[in-house]
Parts: sequence; structure tokens; C-alpha cells
Amino acid sequence: MKNLKMICFDMDGTIADFYGVNGWLEMGNSGNTTPYEIAKPLWDMVKLAAILQKARVKGIEIRIITWLWDGGNADFAERTRQAKREWLAKYDFPFDHFHGVKYGATKADSIRRYLAENETAIIFDDSAKVRKGWHLGEAVNPQTENIIEYLQGIL
Repeated sequence: MKNLKMICFDMDGTIADFYGVNGWLEMGNSGNTTPYEIAKPLWDMVKLAAILQKARVKGIEIRIITWLWDGGNADFAERTRQAKREWLAKYDFPFDHFHGVKYGATKADSIRRYLAENETAIIFDDSAKVRKGWHLGEAVNPQTENIIEYLQGIL
């Protein structure tokens, strides 16, 4: 990809099987961060980490841009950010920046100011809304594309 500066990842439904956690909706609605803590990875995290380390060596930043709970309060938002960071650490997921943003926020707005005019960014996100609003480079659906194979093909 031309002038690739960043590779960005959503978490829930993209790299973490958040929606596969039994009771995730009820727990989230009650302010419980457990689903973020116990979700299983959707990919081979050792392989993915190795690929991302190669990207970092090439000067490509790795960023997490993840929505927080819809309608959660400030305390739940901070506990969710912490749980998500701990999940990333648990699976040794390499990243340079973490953006835990309000549910429904335009994710491209989180990084637009960090890109020069000629630089691009890829996002992996299971949300069609996010992919449609991503005008900074490629937007990839991890439900139809294998993230590991995709990255191997461009790096």
C-alpha cells in the first residue's frame, strides 16, 4: 500500500471474540467489564504479533481504535479502557497508541491529524459503518478477509 503510515485495529469482533462471550450484552449493560477481560482471540496472536513487529521495524505505527460501551458512564469507560489494554497485554499484542473512543465516533477522526497529506492508514474493523467512513486508506472487513494473510500480502 502506498505511503502506509499506520495499521489500525478495532478490538471487539475484529481481534477479540467479545460477542462470543456468553452474556456479553447483559454484563455490559450492568457496567461489568468481564467480557472484555475473558474474550478469546479471533486470530493466532503469535503470528499476528510477529507480522506487526515487522511493520513497526519498517516505521509503520500500530494503533488500536476501539469503541467503548454505548451509553456507559465515565467510570465504566475508564474501566473498559483498562480492561482492553490488559487484554492486549495478555496476548502480547504490539501497538503504539490506544484510542478508546465514544461508541459511534468516527474512528478516522482519531488519527487524521497524525497523517501527512500523502500518508495512508489501514483499518481492520467488523463495522460496516466504520469501514464506510474510513477515507484514509484501506478499510478491511475481518469477517471476510484473513487479517494475517492480508498483512503478509502487503508487508
